[in-house]
Amino acid sequence: MIEGRILTGAIPLNEVAGLLGSYGDFVKAVVDVSRRVMVVGGELHADDEAILLDQGSRQEDLWGINLYPSDDQDDWIEFDSMINIRPRQGNRSRGVEDRATQQLIREVVGSLVVRP
Repeated sequence: MIEGRILTGAIPLNEVAGLLGSYGDFVKAVVDVSRRVMVVGGELHADDEAILLDQGSRQEDLWGINLYPSDDQDDWIEFDSMINIRPRQGNRSRGVEDRATQQLIREVVGSLVVRP
């Protein structure tokens, strides 16, 4: 198992790119939209989610994404993860369906990953 790295402060994009693993061109990440932290680089979104839950996050605040470091800033976040399927919160797909939640995720990622 590849353990993810918890980010509470900003890191440069090249450090995220350095976490590319067996998936090739993207890095898995889980964002806590309430605490404004995220875990990057785990093998599975569920692994990253577990790290944040152990750190006191609430599951309803956690969203799985994929980061494509080599893509343009507008396209580098993919809202796709099995952990996002949660009908009790009105999210019935692997994507993040709520636009406001997507924007929160973009804000958290933007504050934690510095792009050149």
